[in-house]
Amino acid sequence: MIVYLHGFRSSPKSSKAQRLRARMAARGLGQAFWCEQLPPSPREAVRLAERQIAAAAAPATLVGSSLGGHYATWLAEKHGLRAVVVNPAVVAHLSLAEFVGPQTNLYSGETFEFRPEYIGELRALEVPRLSRPQDFLLLAETGDEVLDYRQAVAKYAGARQVVLEGGDHSFTRWDDHLDLIIDFAGLGR
Repeated sequence: MIVYLHGFRSSPKSSKAQRLRARMAARGLGQAFWCEQLPPSPREAVRLAERQIAAAAAPATLVGSSLGGHYATWLAEKHGLRAVVVNPAVVAHLSLAEFVGPQTNLYSGETFEFRPEYIGELRALEVPRLSRPQDFLLLAETGDEVLDYRQAVAKYAGARQVVLEGGDHSFTRWDDHLDLIIDFAGLGR
């Protein structure tokens, strides 16, 4: 089972979520993919993911993009799971502090409030140091215009890392790594 956690202002309709879902379906693994709209509250977002993790028949692998990578890291550490983090938000409580206030979902157009207390919730989900770096796969592009890829390289030291020159925050070479993600999750057939 892959539990996909989208980024801030994103959704299950994102290109990355849809393309991973499609690739898994093409490989006969469509039933092993989960991605739902995460609530704006970090606490509630991880609770939603934890319900899916608990319901999974086998240990899930988390795939998190940007803010979803922050969530995936905390959940993987808490539950002893594997995680793929894609251009992850390493210090989410700092990088998202400027976004407190009304926000718009990039895919649905719906508005939501990113509340000041969510910064504290993000801080509570910080993982100072990975206890099992071998259970993580970092996918990063050096051209990420939103987050500094070097922070991710340092945070995920000891993990398997695919760091590509250029690109941007969307991780432009996503399709080239779908099979790697599926195989890292132990779902290769």
